[in-house]
Amino acid sequence: MELLQLQYFRKVAQLGHLTRAAEELRIAQPALSKTIARLENDLGVPLFDRKKRQIRLNEYGQIFLKQVEIALGALEEGKQQIADQANLIQGRVILASTDHQCDAELVRSFLTMFPDNKLLIKQTYSEIQNQTFLRNGDIDFYITSLPIDNNDLDSYPFVTEEIFLGVPKSHKLANRSSIRLIEFAEEDFISLPTRNHFRQITDHYCNEAGFTPQSVCEVEELSAVSSFVQKEIGVAFLTQAVTHPEIVLLPIEEPVCKRTFQIVWMKNRYLSKSALKFQEFLIYYYQKQEKETNQTP
Repeated sequence: MELLQLQYFRKVAQLGHLTRAAEELRIAQPALSKTIARLENDLGVPLFDRKKRQIRLNEYGQIFLKQVEIALGALEEGKQQIADQANLIQGRVILASTDHQCDAELVRSFLTMFPDNKLLIKQTYSEIQNQTFLRNGDIDFYITSLPIDNNDLDSYPFVTEEIFLGVPKSHKLANRSSIRLIEFAEEDFISLPTRNHFRQITDHYCNEAGFTPQSVCEVEELSAVSSFVQKEIGVAFLTQAVTHPEIVLLPIEEPVCKRTFQIVWMKNRYLSKSALKFQEFLIYYYQKQEKETNQTP
């Protein structure tokens, strides 16, 4: 059994399509098919169910894939440890985020304190993508505001921010000191796409309050949401970071609306010295910020 066979098998299992797998691996499809057939012959059982152009893992394939992931993961981790010790990685840290705009001051402070390090930030589109990158060793960490339900992952919550209801100054409730979310059940909402983590969190709070928000329109960024609220098109969930003189941010007393960001990494996987430095620095940075905020009169 060869390493290349295992790598090819994993790619076909991930994509469920021989042609696409061959394209990504940059080999001819017949050569890929022969490699998979030779692996199945070595094992003495078929690993896939084949139907026309579709190819899906069968029961044997699912069992084998779990062990292949462990084996290839261990090899990748070994390579990373050796590269790190040999100074080949040169202080590189790779971080992914779907809904957290990395604090520029955090990045500046980290790179100032550790000038030999490089921080690469990937913008991702889903929790599945984040976890796939992490599992494959493409990133060191990712940041999320969603709960972690994977036993292979570890996390640390580093900052919590309040979620407000943003209304235009002309709104009938703009002078209130706080509101209950149910009071806005019949309002038009400016929303982010349903795939967005912030939207998922705020939809959950609306459901908790007893209604489904009526989205009059959806936009891609919170800054765009803010501009629509300014034009009195609707109301929206916003954070303190998205402020404008023409928008009033109303605290929500029921339910309490907050989101907590976590930094996530693979449990029991080797982290380079640079990655550990960044992890420790991020935790220290936000702990210091919280302490300074609490001390402010």
